[in-house]
Amino acid sequence: MQHSVPDLSDKSLLKNQTYINGKWVNAKSGKTFEVYDPASGKLIGTMPEMDKEDTQEAIKAAAAALPELKKTTARQRSKWLRKWYDLMMENAEDLAKLITWENGKPIADAKGEVNYAANFFEWFSEEAPRAYGDTILPSIPGNRVFTIKEPIGVAGLITPWNFPAAMITRKIGPALAAGCTVVAKSPGETPFTAAALAELAHRAGIPPGVVNIVTSLENTAEVGETITSSEIVKKVSFTGSTRVGKLLMKQSSDTLKKLSFELGGNAPFIVFDDADMDTAVNGAIASKFRSSGQTCVCANRIYVQKGIYDSFAKALTEKVNSFKVGGGYSEGVTHGPLIHDRAVSKVDAHVQDAIQQGGKVLTGGQKLPDLGSNFYQPTVIRDMTPSMDLAHEETFGPVAGLFPFDTEAEVVKQANDSEVGLAGYFFSKDLARCYRVAEALEVGMVGVNTGLISDPAAPFGGVKQSGFGREGSKYGIDEYMTIKMVTMGGLGQPLQGS
Repeated sequence: MQHSVPDLSDKSLLKNQTYINGKWVNAKSGKTFEVYDPASGKLIGTMPEMDKEDTQEAIKAAAAALPELKKTTARQRSKWLRKWYDLMMENAEDLAKLITWENGKPIADAKGEVNYAANFFEWFSEEAPRAYGDTILPSIPGNRVFTIKEPIGVAGLITPWNFPAAMITRKIGPALAAGCTVVAKSPGETPFTAAALAELAHRAGIPPGVVNIVTSLENTAEVGETITSSEIVKKVSFTGSTRVGKLLMKQSSDTLKKLSFELGGNAPFIVFDDADMDTAVNGAIASKFRSSGQTCVCANRIYVQKGIYDSFAKALTEKVNSFKVGGGYSEGVTHGPLIHDRAVSKVDAHVQDAIQQGGKVLTGGQKLPDLGSNFYQPTVIRDMTPSMDLAHEETFGPVAGLFPFDTEAEVVKQANDSEVGLAGYFFSKDLARCYRVAEALEVGMVGVNTGLISDPAAPFGGVKQSGFGREGSKYGIDEYMTIKMVTMGGLGQPLQGS
């Protein structure tokens, strides 16, 4: 049963099965789970509720396909990725409609995500033939030393719902470029986008078993543990919460897997009094309210120097008041729903906690039940303090909390007072300060005079309890490769006949 089906140009992109070993399959148990449109609350459709046995089948398929894939040239893998990229761009409208349907983000944002997601395939199609080794000068006369990079093997990929396309392509792109086969666990909230991408992989001619997608909702923990405990899977890449990342790391320890984790954030966003006001306000809008605040690099704590605090608060509030909240397909809508009612409850709890401790709501601060159970007003709160929940927890919603500060040293100390360190932002015209503060922030990524830092060419990842490893960029492919050193001895003899 399906409702409110978007008008897809290619209806074969909408699947209710998942893709393993080149075939569309159901769960062996026959069980399914339901997926709902977060804007309307209506049923989108069902997907297979896969379990340990299904996941093991996917892992076996990936293992069986690995020997042949390792024999392919990097140029061949490059061509597959390029074809997959081309197919994504040809079907960009339909992919965007699927993202909006199951994730809720406005259609303009969804189109932006499709372009961003496809660019990872384009980028890694270009990186695949450039995974170079080195020639090393040895310490021992007569020896020759060189290195070669090899695919690590079967990779298990676990992705979140907030970017249904980009989080999959950001992991599969480098894995395939390196020569790894993959088992990807798509998010239970947004599995249809991943299934559409699998259909395009099939059309791109990628061999059976190279790309496998496992779907589940209730059995997510079981599927995750099957991947992390498998002796066949040599690498796990996970994007999600720090709590779950710690659990997956423990589960992976028995088999000593290579890991890359992109975990929770609590991004500081600092506006110094010498900043360009319009640039800073627009940066805050882009960073804080993108996808209704549901990104891991969203500004979570906005620190504004006291000299411009009132004027910044006024300008930001005016911008937020111009937003239009509603269903993602509706004309003029700038911000959609949150993913589910639990997300709304967390956002509202943070707002109420701030109010109780003296925070002043400048705009928003309310649920929007007339629109649906998953909608919350974009909110600006001033007079925030470090004791409030929003200061030390990731809100993951459309709430901008403004903290005043006096000095550079004070704000850097507050910004770094967090267990996590994914992204940080600051705005200033002082060049020396730009270098000084960028180096002082304890985060993996810094945006200076910009609120948007995601780029396939740039390494994405954090420090502290935000995880380790990098995605995208020239470094991303290395997460799926091992370095083999070869020493050749006995090569120091004189030329024969001399």
